[in-house]
Amino acid sequence: MHRRERCGFPEVIFCEGKSPEWVEGVIRKLVEAQQDCLATRVNEAQAEHLGRLFPQAEQNRLGRTFWLPARQERAVSGRVVVITAGTSDLPVAEEALATIRALGPDASLLADVGVAGIHRLLRHQTQFSTADCIVVVAGMDGALPSVVGGLVQCPVVAVPTSVGYGASFGGLAALLTMLNSCSAGVVVVNIDSGFKGGYVAALIARAARRGLTRSAVT
Repeated sequence: MHRRERCGFPEVIFCEGKSPEWVEGVIRKLVEAQQDCLATRVNEAQAEHLGRLFPQAEQNRLGRTFWLPARQERAVSGRVVVITAGTSDLPVAEEALATIRALGPDASLLADVGVAGIHRLLRHQTQFSTADCIVVVAGMDGALPSVVGGLVQCPVVAVPTSVGYGASFGGLAALLTMLNSCSAGVVVVNIDSGFKGGYVAALIARAARRGLTRSAVT
């Protein structure tokens, strides 16, 4: 129960391989401690069980997340844009979105703007170029983070997905492309790790906004 004091955010429940009752028990402990509760990779059985017990919670079935804040009023700290190469990347992107919003920053989604239709990305450049951090979610060749990284001044968190045909090797091809990005501002998390990408991006955005606030005060 001390994760919030150490890291600024409570324990997050990774639900894969756990029974609905086990997940329920952890949620009840967090609620008793008046801590926010975010759960990821929530399957259908877990979602149905939790929905009956916690109807006030917000569930994103595409992103497979469960969100039950300790309080409804939350100060927005920073701005993150989540960009996907294709609509097949949306489950991972939605997991990132839910995570970012849980940690505090404002988050918006720009979907289906991959390099195969680069004009779709460029016409939205003003929408994402002012963000404190950007999360780019892509499978196939994984080229989109490099393109985005060459257009902006903020950090880009690249999330490879397992979307693609055989030679994509379940996201390994996208991961290697992103690790070899020529854009200096791109960092990479694990395959399909929307939670980790969203978490890191939220921390970056919060830190950036705190820095702006301190500069304004001084």
